[in-house]
Amino acid sequence: MKNNLFVKSTLILIISGFLTKILGFIIRIVFTRIIGPYGISLYTIATPTYSLLLTISTLAIPISISKLVAENKGRSIRILTSAAALILIINFLLILLILLTHDFIAINLLKEPKAGPILVAMALTLPFVSISSVLKGYFAGKQNMIPHATSNVIEQIIRLIIIATVLPILMEKSVMIAVIGLVLLTIVSEISSIIVFLFFIPKKINLRTNLKPTYTITKDILDISLPSVSSRIIGNIGYFFEPIILTNLLIISGYSSTYVLAEYGAYNAYSISLLTMPSFFIAAISSSLLPEISKFHANNNKIMVKKRIKQGLLFAFLIGLFFSTLIFAFRNTLLFYLYKTTIGSKYIKILAPFFVLFYLEGVLTSSLQATGYAKVTMKITLYGVFIKLIILSILSLCHIGIYSLVIAEIINILFVVLLNFKAIKNII
Repeated sequence: MKNNLFVKSTLILIISGFLTKILGFIIRIVFTRIIGPYGISLYTIATPTYSLLLTISTLAIPISISKLVAENKGRSIRILTSAAALILIINFLLILLILLTHDFIAINLLKEPKAGPILVAMALTLPFVSISSVLKGYFAGKQNMIPHATSNVIEQIIRLIIIATVLPILMEKSVMIAVIGLVLLTIVSEISSIIVFLFFIPKKINLRTNLKPTYTITKDILDISLPSVSSRIIGNIGYFFEPIILTNLLIISGYSSTYVLAEYGAYNAYSISLLTMPSFFIAAISSSLLPEISKFHANNNKIMVKKRIKQGLLFAFLIGLFFSTLIFAFRNTLLFYLYKTTIGSKYIKILAPFFVLFYLEGVLTSSLQATGYAKVTMKITLYGVFIKLIILSILSLCHIGIYSLVIAEIINILFVVLLNFKAIKNII
C-alpha cells in the first residue's frame, strides 16, 4: 500500500510534468519567436539574478512544509499559514531591496542598463510565485499530488493564451516593453495556480486555532528550511556571478559585449534549456521521495529509506541516460524544430554526455534533506560553486569564449554529484 502511494504520487507528477513541459516548450517557442534574439538576450542576462531572488523569496520553505506535514508535526493548516506569513515578509523586503539597487546591478554588474526595469518586474512577481510554492509544499506533504498537477497544467495553459495574445501587442511598442510584459504576465498565471490550490484546501477550518501563525511552528520551519536553502542560495549566488564574471573577463580578453550577450543567451536559452528538458521527470521523483523518505526516517525504518533512495537513483539514471543520448544524437534537429535555430548545438555536443550525472543531483539532494543532512548538501554546493567560479575566471582569460563556461559547468556537475553520492552512500 505504501509502495502504491509512492508510485501513484510519482506517476501523477510525471504525467503533469510532461504536460507542463510540453506546454512550457510551446510557450518558449512562441515567446522566443515573438521577442526575437535581442529580447531573449535581455531576458537571459537578468535570469541569474531572478533565480537568486526566487531562491531567497521561497527560502526552501516548501521543503519544510512538505517534511513537517509528512511527519505530522502540528496542525497542517497552521504550518501552512505560518509559512505564508513568514514568506510574505521576506518577499516585501526583497522587492524593496531591488527597487533601491536595480540600476546598480544592471549598469555596474551586468553591464546592461536595460536590464534594470526587467529586474524590477521580476521582483514584483516574487510574492505570487512564493505563495504558489508554499501551497505545493503543503500538498506534497499530504502526498496529494492532484492539486499540484492540476495547478501546473492550468497555469501553463493560461500563460500560453496570454503570451500568444498580449505579447505581440507589446512587441509593437518595443522589445523592452515586450520583455517586461513577458515577466509580469507570470503574476496572472501564478494567481490562477493559487486559486486552483485553494479549491483543494480543507473547507472545515477553525479560524481561531488553525489560521493563526505560531512561533513554535515558524521555528520548526526555519530549522529545516535554512540549512536546505543555504545550498540553493549558494548555487544561485554562483549563477548570479556567472554572467558578471564571464562578461567582464571576456571583454578584458578582447571579446565584444555584443558577442558575450548573444552567445551567453544562446547557451542558456537554447543549449541548457534543451538539456534540462527531462528535468520534470527528476522533479517528480524528488518531490515524491522527500515526504516518503522523511516519513520512513522519522519512524526509523532504515530498510525503506534505503529502498526508496535506490529506486530514485535508478529511475533518474535511466531517464538521464536515455534523454542525454537522444539530445546528443538529434541536437540540431531538436533545436531547429523547437527554436528555428541550431545556435547552441556546439555546446550541447560537449555537455550532453555529462548531463547523465546531472539528472542524479535532484534525487541525491532530496534524499540528504529528507534524512536530515541538508548541511552536507550545503557544504558540497559551496565547494562546487567556488571551484566553478575559479575555473570560469581562469578560462575566461584564455580566449576560448563561452567554452570557458562549458568546461566550468562540466567540472561542477562531476564534483557536486560525486560528492553527494559519496555522502548518501555513507549514510545508507
